[in-house]
Amino acid sequence: MKLLVTGGAGFIGSNFIHYWLENYPEDQIVNLDLLTYAGNLNNLTDVVGDSRYRFVQGDIADEKLIAELYQQVDTVVNFAAESHVDRSITGSKDFIHSNVEGVRVLLDGLKVKPEIRFHHVSTDEVFGSLNAGDPEFNEQTPYAPNSPYSASKASSDHLVRAYQHTFNLKTTISNCSNNYGPYQYPEKLIPLFITNLIDNLQVPVYGTGANIRDWLHVADHCRAIELILQKGKIGETYCVGGGNEITNLQITNMILEASGKGQEMIKNVADRLGHDLRYAIDYGKIKNELGWEPTINFVEGLAQTIAWYTANENWWRPLKQ
Repeated sequence: MKLLVTGGAGFIGSNFIHYWLENYPEDQIVNLDLLTYAGNLNNLTDVVGDSRYRFVQGDIADEKLIAELYQQVDTVVNFAAESHVDRSITGSKDFIHSNVEGVRVLLDGLKVKPEIRFHHVSTDEVFGSLNAGDPEFNEQTPYAPNSPYSASKASSDHLVRAYQHTFNLKTTISNCSNNYGPYQYPEKLIPLFITNLIDNLQVPVYGTGANIRDWLHVADHCRAIELILQKGKIGETYCVGGGNEITNLQITNMILEASGKGQEMIKNVADRLGHDLRYAIDYGKIKNELGWEPTINFVEGLAQTIAWYTANENWWRPLKQ
């Protein structure tokens, strides 16, 4: 396979590139990334010089560039996205550009090269918010995005579906829960809290910390995308979850305990505007149809993640500064 990985210098994209090159030594990858604030080539220093890997700096909304790159590949995995809810609240322009206009350009390129296999990586946030007793999100859950970020991702999902139906393109979609693991930009909850505590700084907990998220290790996510590319049915959507529902306060306390810190390190801050209460995913479809399920226990995965950030201050410290 010759893959174009968009957003490959980001958190999930770079982990996917590592995973793919390790497991498919005959394949080739072109990594297209604009290198906005969260794109970091230091995520991929170990593959620089690998003849199977090539980096291109550019925008997925650049029609000419996409047309050129599509001549060189047979598979596209689209990770490129603005993804931080807080940033979308303070300004949505970049989110509309990348998550909507960029996806439109990627899809228009497929009309010229319809033989290309295209997988679009999305989020469970497009489904809105669950109450405590509600059933988990699944592929039939109606879309109800509640932030500019999730609205832009919902728009991109709808574009992929519409283009697939109208133009008979070879597309699939996955909606995943919150990812964690190495190389995650330290504005997100887990790496922010770990790195703050390393520096003996308090950790900011929104409201009472009662919001619930389903956590998925990035390595398990990469395996899910692998199976979708290999066995997923064209035109289908697959929900990918970790089966780890936990409140923000609970995960805060787990990180505090692992770091040897006490409750005095918690700083309660004003809640996020429009903060969704709960996300949870029923991954029964991808389990039953493709044989995927998460393999990394959350307690073990969190411990590994804390160890990684502790050992890699030279990676995250410049980003926080």
